[in-house]
Amino acid sequence: MRTLRIWRTLLGVEKTFVDDIDLDLESRILIVSVRPMASKRNRCGSCQKRSPRYDLGDGRRRWRGLDVGSIQVHLEADAPRVSCRIHGVTVAAVPWARHQSGHTLFFDDQVAWLATQTSKTAITVLMRIAWRTVGAIITRVWADTEKQYDQFADLTRIGIDEISYKRGHKYLTCVVDHDSGRLVWAAPGQDKATLATFF
Repeated sequence: MRTLRIWRTLLGVEKTFVDDIDLDLESRILIVSVRPMASKRNRCGSCQKRSPRYDLGDGRRRWRGLDVGSIQVHLEADAPRVSCRIHGVTVAAVPWARHQSGHTLFFDDQVAWLATQTSKTAITVLMRIAWRTVGAIITRVWADTEKQYDQFADLTRIGIDEISYKRGHKYLTCVVDHDSGRLVWAAPGQDKATLATFF
């Protein structure tokens, strides 16, 4: 029992049972069979509301987790579908990953943090993922972050500027918070209409 708790902690999974662990030495992949606890089963992947089970879906599915040293980690579980009143038939939510993601929450959060510290190319090499995957993960993590924090709370002094990219042919209008130094908003364009969308 204690060993399973350690594995749950290492994998960053909560409300989850670890059923089996299999190390494929040839492909250097650790496959961990998991399943959600009863309180997290049969929930809509979009709104997290309890919904009646629809079918077994496409069978078992894998999610990429954070590597353990040089060994890739994949969580494997059944991926049934539920029938949500609001979203219709959709894949059931799992507690270890965002909806429609092939990566665990820990993996997504690690990639998003790396994106604030280094280049996309460095992330693709370190995390062994594609360039497009980095962008998709950043989009998912930002969507979650945006729901939790109000970008415009306590905003008193702003700075507005434009920057050019692609040899000066394209522009971004940027709004920053002078007190914290953080970027508050940015959009393509450099005219009054672009800035009007901020206000």
